[in-house]
Amino acid sequence: MKAIEKAILAANLGMTPQNDGVAIRLTLPELTRARRVELTKLLAKKAEESKVVIRNYRRDTIELLKKQEKNSDITEDDLKKFTKDVQDITDNYIKKIDEVYKTKEKEVLED
Repeated sequence: MKAIEKAILAANLGMTPQNDGVAIRLTLPELTRARRVELTKLLAKKAEESKVVIRNYRRDTIELLKKQEKNSDITEDDLKKFTKDVQDITDNYIKKIDEVYKTKEKEVLED
């Protein structure tokens, strides 16, 4: 129970857990305009972190493709084609993240 209580406090969710030894009770704070804006900032941060992860995968994949081309496992034309494919997939997922973020931001800001 103590570990759960500490994790909730560490998550910085704006809640203070109340542990009675049997259960942990959480009181959800009122969703004020200021809290809504704070949540949208958190959403933006998480969306950007997701984009960075995807870009890192793109970088790693392109590096792997370049090594394969250097080792003559794939041709230069294949390298260009696969690099373009990787970029297209990356752009698609970045676009999806942006769409989800905008939808959630609008949802959170609605009163």
